[in-house]
Amino acid sequence: MRIGELSARTDTPRRLLRYYEEQGLITPARCANGYRDYSEAFVDRIAQIRGLLDAGLPTRLIKQILPCLDKPRIIHFADATPEMIATLEGERDRMTDRINCLTRNRDAIADYLDTVREGPQTT
Repeated sequence: MRIGELSARTDTPRRLLRYYEEQGLITPARCANGYRDYSEAFVDRIAQIRGLLDAGLPTRLIKQILPCLDKPRIIHFADATPEMIATLEGERDRMTDRINCLTRNRDAIADYLDTVREGPQTT
């Protein structure tokens, strides 16, 4: 698919897709005319990248962990520094805290909806 279709399907501006390419997060094939050609797999890849960016990870770390999101998972980082590991551990812990908060909020909303659907309580 061309960049316009990928942009529409992922709700990601074309300029941002080109930025992901510049950062080495995605590598589309090129047609004979030089146009970018994105496979269907890029739809999910863009969602993964955006999710990681939304979680606060910088593109340099995202580039390093993207191979971990593919299957089969063959992970080997010869350049994994203690600082990178500490950063990733911190990000993981921050995500876990956010997931726990979101889960509590979701459960509270679900409880509220259950109560509203039951209607007024008479005593």
